[in-house]
Amino acid sequence: MSTSTQSLQTKTKTDAPRVYDNYINGRWVKAENGETFTSTNPANEKEVIGHFASSTVNDVKKAIDAAEEALKTWRKVPAPHRAEILYKVAHLLETRKEEMARNMVREMGKVIKEARGDVQEAIDMAKFMAGEGRRLMGSTVPSELPNKFAMSVRAPIGVVGLITPWNFPVAIPSWKIFPALVAGNTVVFKPATDTPLCAVMLVEVLVEAGLPAGVLNLVTGEGSKVGQAIVDDPRVRAISITGSTAVGKKVAGRCGELMKRISCELGGKNAICIMEDADIELAVEGAVWGGFGTAGQRCTAASRVIVHKDRYKEFTEKFVARAKALKLGDGLDPDVQVGPVVSKAQLHSVHEYVEIGEKEGATLLCGGKIVKDNGMENGWFHEPTIFGDVKPSMRIAQEEIFGPVVSVIKVSDFEEAIEVANGTEYGLSLSMYTKDVNRAFAAIEELESGIVYINAPTIGAEIQLPFGGVKQTGNGHREAGTTAIDQFTEWKSVYVDYSGRLQRAQIDNHPAQKQDESKIAP
Repeated sequence: MSTSTQSLQTKTKTDAPRVYDNYINGRWVKAENGETFTSTNPANEKEVIGHFASSTVNDVKKAIDAAEEALKTWRKVPAPHRAEILYKVAHLLETRKEEMARNMVREMGKVIKEARGDVQEAIDMAKFMAGEGRRLMGSTVPSELPNKFAMSVRAPIGVVGLITPWNFPVAIPSWKIFPALVAGNTVVFKPATDTPLCAVMLVEVLVEAGLPAGVLNLVTGEGSKVGQAIVDDPRVRAISITGSTAVGKKVAGRCGELMKRISCELGGKNAICIMEDADIELAVEGAVWGGFGTAGQRCTAASRVIVHKDRYKEFTEKFVARAKALKLGDGLDPDVQVGPVVSKAQLHSVHEYVEIGEKEGATLLCGGKIVKDNGMENGWFHEPTIFGDVKPSMRIAQEEIFGPVVSVIKVSDFEEAIEVANGTEYGLSLSMYTKDVNRAFAAIEELESGIVYINAPTIGAEIQLPFGGVKQTGNGHREAGTTAIDQFTEWKSVYVDYSGRLQRAQIDNHPAQKQDESKIAP
C-alpha cells in the first residue's frame, strides 16, 4: 500500500484531512504546481474529506507519457493474464466493500445501502470483464477463394482517456477502466472533482492487484483544464465520458476535429408510464425508488410519472404519502432513505427548477423546500418534491433536473402515454406498468430509449447488458455487457492466402468474368 494514500480504512470525523496525490507511472506524485482542491461532505460542509491534486496540463502530459510507454508491453500481455488482475480486483473490492461504501457516503452523499450497491456493481463488472479475457472474440468466415483463410481479430486502441461523474463514483469508473484494461489499452483517468477520494480508493485497489506502472494513471482536477488536456492530446486515441449533454457535445465536437473515437453517456429525462390496469402499489414503490433513489441524482432517475386518467388520483395520493414519509438525512444513518444532493451548486440548481415549476402553473403536491434544520443545517438537503397537473411541454417535464423532483402527468390512453414518454430530447430509460402482455410488448417496441423496463422503475440496470441511450442521451455507443469491449477495441480483418499464387477477390472467383477475360487474352 502506497504511503501517499495510506490504508483505505474508513476515516472518522475527527481524523485530520489528508492530502492525496495523482498516480502517474506507478508513483503517487503531487501536482506540478503543488496546488490542491478540497472535497467536503455534502451532508456537512464543515467536514473536509481531503485535499487533492489540482493538476496542470503538464501533469496530464506526464500521465499520457507514462501510458504511451506502458502500452508497448501491456498490449502484448496475453489477455487471460490481464484478466487475472481483474479477478484480484474483484476480491479486493469484496474485502473492502464496507469501508469504500462508507467513504463514498461521506464524499458523495448517497445512503449507505446504495453506496454498497455502487461498490457491488464494480465487483460484478470486475468478474464479468475478467471473463472476457478468455473471450475477446472475433470471427472466422469462409473465403470466396480456395486455399484462403479469413478472420477478424480485436486489437487494443491504445491510450484511452476516461472522464467519469460523481453520482456513481466507483461503479461508472469500473464500467470504463475494466474493459479498457482487459482489452489491452492503457488509461488516463480523470474523475469528477466532487468525488476524488472514491477514485483514489479504486486506483489503490488496482495497484494492489498488481497492475504494472503506467498502465493506469490518475489525474485529478478541473474538467476545463485536466479533462480538456486529455481530450486535446493526439496520443489519446479514444475518449469515454459520462456527464451532461452540454459537456458531451463539446467533447464529441473536439474529438470529431481530431478524428478520435468518442463514447458519450449523457443526460436523461426518464419516465414511468402507469396504465389503468397497473398494480398501483407496485407502481408507487417503483416511482418512489425511481424518483428519489440517490436523491434523484441518476441519469436513469424517473423524473416523470405518466399516469392514466382513471388511476391518476389514486396513484398520486399514495405517491405523495410515500414521499412525505421518506426520511431525509446523513446517508451513514441506516434509517435514512434520501441523502443530500452533492453540492451547494447542485442544491440551488434543483431548487431553481422547483420555482420554475410553480411559475409554470404546476401544482406543488409535496416538498419543494431546502432543509436547514434537524441536524441538516450544514448540508445540501432538499425535500423529496412532487408536482401534479404537469403539462408535457413544461420545463420541469422536459429538462434534466438531477435532483429529488418528480412531475406527474395525466394521459387518456396507452397511445398518449407513449407519445408523452417519447416527447423529450432524451432517450435513456423508460418504463411501463401494465398487466396486459400485448401492451407490454407494444411498449417495448414503441418506447424510444436504450433501456425499457416492464413493471419496474427506470433504474436498476445490470452489468451484463448494454447500457446507454438514444437521441441526446448519447452518440450510439454502449457501456457494460460484451458491447463494452467494442468500445475499447479496434477490429482487424486478416486474410491468409496459402494457394501460392495471386488470387483476385471478386474477379478470379467469378466464372463469367474469367470467360470474358479469356476472349480478350492475346
